[in-house]
Amino acid sequence: MAEARIGLVGLGVMGANLALNIADKGFPVAVHNRRTSVIHDFIGKAGPLAENLVPAEDYAALAAALTPPRAVILMVPAGGPVDSVIEALTPHLDTGDIIVDAGNADFNETRRREAALRDEGLRFVGMGVSGGAEGARHGPSIMVGGAEAAYAEIAEVVESIAARYQDTPCAAHLGPDGAGHFVKTVHNGIEYADMQMIAEIYGLLRHGDGRSTDSIAELFHGWNQGPLQSYLVEITAKVLATADPETGQPMVDVILDSAGQKGTGRWTVVEALKLGQSPMAIEAAVAARSWSAEKALRETGEGLLSPQDAPETGPRVLDGDLERGLLAARIIGYAQGFWLLSAASEEFDWSLDLARVAEIWRAGCIIRSSLLDDIAQAFRGELPGGALILAPAFVRMLRDSVSALRRVVAAAAVSGQPVPALSAALAYYDTMRQARGTAALIQGQRDFFGSHGFVRVDTGEADQHGPWGA
Repeated sequence: MAEARIGLVGLGVMGANLALNIADKGFPVAVHNRRTSVIHDFIGKAGPLAENLVPAEDYAALAAALTPPRAVILMVPAGGPVDSVIEALTPHLDTGDIIVDAGNADFNETRRREAALRDEGLRFVGMGVSGGAEGARHGPSIMVGGAEAAYAEIAEVVESIAARYQDTPCAAHLGPDGAGHFVKTVHNGIEYADMQMIAEIYGLLRHGDGRSTDSIAELFHGWNQGPLQSYLVEITAKVLATADPETGQPMVDVILDSAGQKGTGRWTVVEALKLGQSPMAIEAAVAARSWSAEKALRETGEGLLSPQDAPETGPRVLDGDLERGLLAARIIGYAQGFWLLSAASEEFDWSLDLARVAEIWRAGCIIRSSLLDDIAQAFRGELPGGALILAPAFVRMLRDSVSALRRVVAAAAVSGQPVPALSAALAYYDTMRQARGTAALIQGQRDFFGSHGFVRVDTGEADQHGPWGA
């Protein structure tokens, strides 16, 4: 007999926590896992919530346990595993049933799957979920793409399990097909940039200024009470204040300095380039993670490439400059991410509500910060050129903080400390404040060697050529 409101496939850490969250909100959920022993172990450890968990050892049992129209959430690794589950599950579903991919999926795959399943009479929803394991269990930020009617069938469940900000669920239907997964991808790109910028500030304090991790932790804790308030600044203070129980050393000192990545940052950069965009701060963060993986090369380079012209200690940067400089760079990182969302919305005809995107990121997700209220208000108000950095509130913030970012980047360059994301943010800002840049020379060069043509500024005529032969 049908006894579950929704189904879930994949009881890894994220899937198990999401299932418990659903059960905790009073919705019976049928759960399936490729290894059936995991199902029973999971339910056996669920305590009182077990009464809302229905075991399903195969897809036929999963479908039979669900009330129509059936809705099944997939929490399996992106790529081939998703297609494999869909192939095995769909014979047990009926017209109008819904499959929800809640993993970190490539939005192009989501668009493909949505179209293919629509042809079979099924509905496919791409649902971005941010907040890690803790968010999945107690309230993530949820970004949904797909048919609006399909979302309406699951909205009660989705909005009940989402994080809440001032009693408003941080979940929303954002657009058709891959809109939700694209927004989640850009969220992760902004996350990359934010983490890299914070790490660069830490590097200047630790390696450039020689401060202890405890003192840096205290500084970040203080910054989290002001304009930089955010989840990432908060946990940075906690990470830096933690000691290794085995050696007593700062925990950060016993961690290999080679950062991993699961691909969403790269996806952000790749899709941006396809759209003719370049979110420089995100690109720099992705590059920095790749460079960090070259540990052996860096160890060799330390002896051979030490800058002879750099002083042993560079110019000291005031704490206030570091705080304001990080704020300026963070604003620019957000601005680049939202500009990319705007470009994708136009390209794919999604009609993304960027204010609503900012609002659902205010709680539950990794990049939640106090800036998101200002961002939401900016998109609901006056926004020259549609660009976040030109909103009156952010023009004022940047006017008060960019000079600090300049001093931070300059001090880093003089002392030989790498700050790729902070530098990229500053370069973007300086590019956007110049009505006339240097690309005229590039166009002249292109025309010289390839007759690519250019536009004259005096007449507006296109496909013009210079007198290079003369």
